[in-house]
Amino acid sequence: MNTIWSENVQGIMTLYLSRKLRFDDMFFRQYKDFFDIDPDKKLKILEVGCGPGALAEALHRWYPNADIIGIDRDTKFIEFAGRTVKGVTFMEGDATNLPFDDETFDITISNTVQEHIEPSAFWGEQRRVLKPGGKCICLSARKGIRCTAECLKKTEEEETFWKAQPGFEEELERFRVCRYPMTEAEIPASMEKYGFVNVSTGYAVINLTPDNPGNAGQLGEAMIEADRQCALEGIYNAHSVGSEKVIDAINKKYDERLKLYRNGIAQWDTSVSVTMIISGYRK
Repeated sequence: MNTIWSENVQGIMTLYLSRKLRFDDMFFRQYKDFFDIDPDKKLKILEVGCGPGALAEALHRWYPNADIIGIDRDTKFIEFAGRTVKGVTFMEGDATNLPFDDETFDITISNTVQEHIEPSAFWGEQRRVLKPGGKCICLSARKGIRCTAECLKKTEEEETFWKAQPGFEEELERFRVCRYPMTEAEIPASMEKYGFVNVSTGYAVINLTPDNPGNAGQLGEAMIEADRQCALEGIYNAHSVGSEKVIDAINKKYDERLKLYRNGIAQWDTSVSVTMIISGYRK
């Protein structure tokens, strides 16, 4: 049973809720042209490093004729995805040793996985399981924009809590997070190096601003709640005693943000994510 990521790096609900927003149907147009997947074909699609299943869930909505499999090595992610996401098959497995025969899939896709896996294994295994002419799609998070509402600034309780925790860089090293980062030029070059052709790139810009008129009602609230969950799971994953006060402080400030939102008092806090989409074909 492997739970390293879900218990120490990013919690289940943090990943699921944030990705559910980023792959909401309102943003499909931004992904559609870059993915260039025929919705009418009965394709076999593999998501590598699917986490708790939000992207696979979106792919099932967008390409209902496709047979979609999600694989991740974290047991808790797979258990959550299996309970939550319908119409997709989820399996435990390692991206560096995919449990599939050669030439099984028409498409492989991953989201913020490349930077954690040695390149020859990451690209090589996907190339192996793709059919000749099959397509590999890699989504990579790039630097975005984040502006926090005044009422959501770090509280004194949070500042005190995090000062007592191990350094962020130490934690990244401990859990082998982001060991293979690449620039916007290096990722497509790496894909070509490991046997993919007709490589192309594009970018999706996802604007999560609760106070935008188009995000009225439940969608705006979902953005606020996703941020709350991220803040709370960061505390849970620290595995530190005496966290009750900081949890109360976090809930209090997010309750205030929701109250302002529901009363129409705009804060214009925002999170804008930039996702690079790299794709290439197996010869």
